Amino acid sequence: MDMTRRHWLSAVAALPAALPAKAKAATAQLTALPARTAFATTDIAYLDNGSQHPVSLGAKAAIDAYFAKRMLDPAAMGYKLDDDGLRAKFARLINADPDEISFVQSTTAGEQAVIRALDLPDAGGHVVTETLHFFGSFALYEDLSRRGVDVSWVRAVNGRIRLEDIKAAIHKGTKLVALSQVSTVNGFEHDLKAICDHAHAHGALVYADIIHAAGCVPLDVRASGVDFAACASYKWLMGDFGLGFLYVRKDLLPRLTRRNWGYYGISNFATHVYPLDAPGNTVHLRCWRGLRHWHALAYGDRATPPFPRLDCRAWRRRHSAPCPKPDSASARGTASARACNLHPRRGSHTAADRRASRCPKETCRSDGCGQGQPHHVGKPLSSDAFGA
Repeated sequence: MDMTRRHWLSAVAALPAALPAKAKAATAQLTALPARTAFATTDIAYLDNGSQHPVSLGAKAAIDAYFAKRMLDPAAMGYKLDDDGLRAKFARLINADPDEISFVQSTTAGEQAVIRALDLPDAGGHVVTETLHFFGSFALYEDLSRRGVDVSWVRAVNGRIRLEDIKAAIHKGTKLVALSQVSTVNGFEHDLKAICDHAHAHGALVYADIIHAAGCVPLDVRASGVDFAACASYKWLMGDFGLGFLYVRKDLLPRLTRRNWGYYGISNFATHVYPLDAPGNTVHLRCWRGLRHWHALAYGDRATPPFPRLDCRAWRRRHSAPCPKPDSASARGTASARACNLHPRRGSHTAADRRASRCPKETCRSDGCGQGQPHHVGKPLSSDAFGA
């Protein structure tokens, strides 16, 4: 599917019904171009949209609705920020799946996330880039070169990057080809599919800076075969600074290295340091999300390590404190033996001992549990454990 800027503007008209009437009215006319009524009246003839696009009245109304909720306006209490809806719209624009899209702060943040996920510069290898790429990225690739990565620069000829020069620079050892689909320098546009086909034939991956393409020229990541793409939203997407998108082809995830760690990359977690926590040998255990919108490039679509849901009793038993004497025959059947709670270090405990370690009551309140949780034999860590 080819999604043009005209199609995208039409899609914006179908904003969620929860938008205030003012926002819907301001975007109602976006089905026809030029959409003069979608923007504030001005005497300025503004021609710098490729640098920073004016914000539409509909976008301003949506922002006003968000801040009304943040300011506790009683009339805005029903407002809900539609994160998934926004990712889905951008995915439609570039013909991707929503779960291949994550939010990033900027195009450069997305590009650097890709570099880190490919273990550069540590893993070394060969990278091809070009001189009509965003000049803000020049320092990135110069630094990779200083740190041992073999970086080849394809130079422009008469304002164009020739396809044959890109192909000549790619060889079997090439790890990544990095370019701007549409150049910020002069608007030159690559034949992205031809580059991706040639790169893939030599085992290389392709990253495209699409900030001057998304919302301006037809863009189809499936048809082109591009592996990674990133853009901010303040140009042809008519958003603002601080919000961008990163596309990563989902089948590449097993080949990439997680480099970003944080709260929004966690689907579930359990700590072992607070007063009412279950005992454990680690500070916390967690299940990481896959690539999702609110955590930039948190790779993987399964738990790491692969344990079950954190609220299940088996998980709690297996990750509570180990038996102090796992191999002590004298400890069998005692509270000390039961303290292992089926921990993998259960040593020589018999099957009968392990069965006996389970509390017969689903909501045992003994031994410090006190929260109606499955029984945890042994006391939780004291407040001293976290400095209180």
